[in-house]
Amino acid sequence: MTARYREHHIPSPDGLTLYARDYGSDGPGTGDRLPVVCLAGLTRNSRDLHPLAVQLSTDPKAPRRVIAIDTRGRGGSSWDANVSRYTVPHEAGDVLTVLTALGIGRAAFIGTSRGGLILHVLAAVQPQLLAAVVLNDVGPAIGIEGLRHIQSYVGRRPSFASLAEAAKAMKHVHGPAFPKLEDADWLEFAAATLREIDGRYEPDHDPAIADGMASLDLSQPLPELWEQFDLFRSHPLMTIRGENSVLLTPEILDRMKARNPDMEIRLVADQGHAPLLHLGGTPAAIKAFLDGAA
Repeated sequence: MTARYREHHIPSPDGLTLYARDYGSDGPGTGDRLPVVCLAGLTRNSRDLHPLAVQLSTDPKAPRRVIAIDTRGRGGSSWDANVSRYTVPHEAGDVLTVLTALGIGRAAFIGTSRGGLILHVLAAVQPQLLAAVVLNDVGPAIGIEGLRHIQSYVGRRPSFASLAEAAKAMKHVHGPAFPKLEDADWLEFAAATLREIDGRYEPDHDPAIADGMASLDLSQPLPELWEQFDLFRSHPLMTIRGENSVLLTPEILDRMKARNPDMEIRLVADQGHAPLLHLGGTPAAIKAFLDGAA
């Protein structure tokens, strides 16, 4: 899926370079609506959001400018020599740096997994930025079984001879939660998360990010963000959950709905963590939510 986008390389206050893709910034009609800012998951990057960004920025009836950001250590952004700064608050600062550089003072936001946690922080520190929020398979609390599953694979540093080999390996790990994905979907997944180095394909993120997750002590209580989640009551909110997700459990989703009865919910059949936002009826549901909210 192709579409024109501009690339931005933006300096951060602590000396890194942050990468962002900018879709539809000069497209007809996109200036008539608030832009959309997309944030990827723990070890993912802006390429993961490319298909959705294309659909939103080229929609024939309601095109929008879309910004997809690589926070530090991912994709086109610099790796941080100080690994203690791979935290949600620092990454929220990366988002603010990019938006300030691009002159964006208000937008709709879509956050997948880690990206959704960043939105909880933004709701606390810069609530005026948030015109509407879409949380993709994440909430203020996280299912332990989901974290255990992530730990089971995220600390590895695989190397593949081809994208086809990588796609097969990814299907082996994630296939049970995504039984309806086709081979082309797994190949697209591999291309979005890997980069080629000397003829081999390796994960496109700083290994320190995965190491931090792999070493997390799950026997200890994890911090929860319910107070920050409550701040979303001031904003239109949609939460997307994969039917097979063990990270955003039904119990957590029920608690979220009880605290925010106005929250819109979309359940995605035959997908786990995190649902692919460009497939099936999900893009249309996101567009309808954004059109009604922002």
